[in-house]
Amino acid sequence: MITFFIGLFILLIGYLTYSKYIERQFSPDERSVPSKDLYNGVDYVPLPSWRNQLINLLNIAGMGPILSALQGVVFGPIFFLIVPIGCILMGCVHDYFSGMISIRNKGYQITQITKKYFGKTFFNTFTVIVSIMSILWITVFIYSAGDLYLGKILNETDFTFHNPVAVVTYIIVGIYFFVAALFPINKLMAKIYPFIGLLFVIGSILLLIGYVSKGLSLPEFDIHHLNWHYKNLPLIPFFFMTVSCGLLSGSHATQTAIVARTMKNEYEGRKVFFKTMCFESLIVMIWAAGALYVYHNGLVDESMFGTVNIVNVVAKQFTPFNLSLVVVAAVLCLPLTSGDTALRSLRMVVADALDLDQKPIQNRLVIIVPAMLGVFLCLFYAKAYQDQFAALWQYVMLFNQLLVIPTFLIATIILYKNKKNFLLTLIPGLFYIFIISSFIFNAKIGLNLSLPIAEVLGIIVMIISLYAIIKRCRKE
Repeated sequence: MITFFIGLFILLIGYLTYSKYIERQFSPDERSVPSKDLYNGVDYVPLPSWRNQLINLLNIAGMGPILSALQGVVFGPIFFLIVPIGCILMGCVHDYFSGMISIRNKGYQITQITKKYFGKTFFNTFTVIVSIMSILWITVFIYSAGDLYLGKILNETDFTFHNPVAVVTYIIVGIYFFVAALFPINKLMAKIYPFIGLLFVIGSILLLIGYVSKGLSLPEFDIHHLNWHYKNLPLIPFFFMTVSCGLLSGSHATQTAIVARTMKNEYEGRKVFFKTMCFESLIVMIWAAGALYVYHNGLVDESMFGTVNIVNVVAKQFTPFNLSLVVVAAVLCLPLTSGDTALRSLRMVVADALDLDQKPIQNRLVIIVPAMLGVFLCLFYAKAYQDQFAALWQYVMLFNQLLVIPTFLIATIILYKNKKNFLLTLIPGLFYIFIISSFIFNAKIGLNLSLPIAEVLGIIVMIISLYAIIKRCRKE
């Protein structure tokens, strides 16, 4: 487990050192914050720092980190080096700047902030993209939560809408999402998230203890054999599109705005945004270690690689039966914390775009009701054509990674204007422009070109983007 522990060490040192450097570049100060200036008792509510940290952790650490671990570690031990390095240099930087920029802009979502920097046309297009992605994201979490509960708790085998039990289960999950997004943040999320967060942390710690006590043996990083993917998918761009949570996730920019409206001062940002991203990466690595052991020792068939069923296998392998139930229970809660915050952030995105006051409950209903109708239409389609679910998930991940680019570009402009180190955000932004472009050119859901051609085109798109960014910075 040497490679695994090196990864953990990178995370620890990265937080203790690099987070302070990033904080100095942004320069938080004593100015008033949105939770005080715009208090409305719904979204703008001051909360203690520890609650904000737990809320943000569960906002970003839902089923995504588990799926990223189970699917990403198929590439081999290199996972334990790329993820922590990427987390510190890109993921944490993205989350910190997205949250702090939101605080400096009335707690607005990243969509609304783009209007200020890129104009109304970009804002309108971007808002539509984020809204579509959010609806697909919520659909995925109702789908995955319903399937988990049907299979693991109710022992059902028919997950289609022909099964009345399945229909009721999906409706109940949808109702929870609806209620959680409707209620003020301090009435429901702030009350139950600490308990779910505690359960999640305990589950991850139990796994880590199990690894150590049972002497978990993992293959180590080998520079001569970097990629272990059983289907020979290349690391670039597919690793970076597969592993979003724990490394870099664009959807976090919609989640950080939620707690940007509940923070009491700017100095909390390093712990609320940077540290929670490090914790998410830690959780991803813990689950990835168990999954790699399962894959490497042939405990499951290749057809199960990357599926949520690996959760049970890992839990039973490394924790006593009574404690493995705690681990599985923690995982069962995660789709709920992902779906409800996705719906809440969608409500905020639309409300910001329409300048719709969210204190009156009818204004919240005007957004949430049509959104949930759209979600259930997508869910019906996904269940009617279950072979399309994998494609749906790929589109969700593509939209998710596309979201990182505006945050990095806005942060670059701000740092450049203030004569700070703008390379901290420019380089990750350009790298992901290359990754996403290459993926679109190469993937079957994209243009399906050969990988060498796709990478060359990705470099061209990156160079054009660099020219546009330089021009924009000089204009500012």
